[in-house]
Amino acid sequence: MTHFGIICPAATGHLNRMTTLGNALSQRGHQVTLFGALDGQYKAELAGLGFVAIAPDEFPQGQTKELLSRLGKLSGIPALLATTHWIPQWVSVLLREAPKAIAQAGVDALMVDQTALEGGSIAECLGIPFVNVCNIAMHQHESVPPYWTPWQYNPSRLARIRNYGGYQLVNAIDRPVWRVIADYRRAWKLPPLTMPNGAFSKLAVLSQQPTEFDFPRTDLPPWFYYTGPYQNSSIREPIAFPYERLNGKPLLYASLGTLQNRLLWVFERIAAACVGLDIQLVISLGGAWKPESLPALPGNPIVVEYAPQLELMSRLHLMITHAGMNTAWKP
Repeated sequence: MTHFGIICPAATGHLNRMTTLGNALSQRGHQVTLFGALDGQYKAELAGLGFVAIAPDEFPQGQTKELLSRLGKLSGIPALLATTHWIPQWVSVLLREAPKAIAQAGVDALMVDQTALEGGSIAECLGIPFVNVCNIAMHQHESVPPYWTPWQYNPSRLARIRNYGGYQLVNAIDRPVWRVIADYRRAWKLPPLTMPNGAFSKLAVLSQQPTEFDFPRTDLPPWFYYTGPYQNSSIREPIAFPYERLNGKPLLYASLGTLQNRLLWVFERIAAACVGLDIQLVISLGGAWKPESLPALPGNPIVVEYAPQLELMSRLHLMITHAGMNTAWKP
């Protein structure tokens, strides 16, 4: 039996993916423990995993939700800047506290969300192996557009220059994170990293993105694996839904996930666009709002705070989404 530790942001899309993998390992007889902010504890326990809180006094219950609520009102560069203002604080705390907690728990190997750039350094500090898990490849190469841009794939030299510039921009914004990691690596007498690809696992990178959903890539290492979606409805919190209100018409479902979900004007436009169509619209607010706190939307759609998305998908005729990874990869 191996004791696997998980390092993962306490955000729904990341936790659902990592706890699904953790539960699968647990079912095979391994011990699995999530190390992170208190906001991740509930989902870890639903999946039957152990949980160790990192710096609960500095990052108390509800702080992640508050941050995501602020981010949900932003988009583009402002959202990116707000994220990178908060992340260095968490990275610094995790690098300070996690190695001791992971060592005390007797962890043998780490599964690190690829967005947690500090995770590999923690594993190196402890002398244990680690693998990365991701929604999409974060490896940077000028042959493909940065994942956070709307740019189309183009093999031309001009497009490669554009892509390179995009990566340089995000690396500049991420520089505070890299400084924190570099400081700890020096203190731990670890060699410097080549940023950012040097922070990723040399053993395995597992992506739930299907190959068909990615750009043509030749830059990924041989230990990168497109595995398909990680989803398990049995380890998610049961969500009540007014099934009795479904009227048998073709069902349309709209969701902006749990991050970009405070853009109320988007929901209003979706509802207005559906007025007069022979369909029934369901809108999930992703926890951003209470349905009763909203003004009446055009067409009287079913509006819920959360929806049992995996169950609803089997009934849908059409889905409107911001292309969140856990939604787009649903088989």
